Amino acid sequence: MSMPTSPPGSSANRPTWQDQLSGYCTRNKLAPPVFNIVSDRRGGRTAWSSTVTIRGELRNEPVAARYWYDGQYINNAREDAAEVALKVLSQQPRASTVFQGQLFPQASPGYGRGAGGY
Repeated sequence: MSMPTSPPGSSANRPTWQDQLSGYCTRNKLAPPVFNIVSDRRGGRTAWSSTVTIRGELRNEPVAARYWYDGQYINNAREDAAEVALKVLSQQPRASTVFQGQLFPQASPGYGRGAGGY
């Protein structure tokens, strides 16, 4: 009797990004991740994406998935958001670099794209 094998490069044995994020939260005594599904009507179809929020972390702001998905792939939207959140949470804190003539930090709220108010 032979055991089924996964094709090379398959992620059959890898935990999902959602599981990895939940594990990270458990190990670091953080609130469990809360996923939110969002939709956007695009022409004759609806595109779906996801955000994930971890209460008490990331300034309590949701982390968005990078891409929009067809309705049958909503779980992929959650996977995408979980991957982004895990990578953000896992980053080592870095000191801000200050350059001559810098007026404000790049991530400063109220500045940049979509802020309005010229």
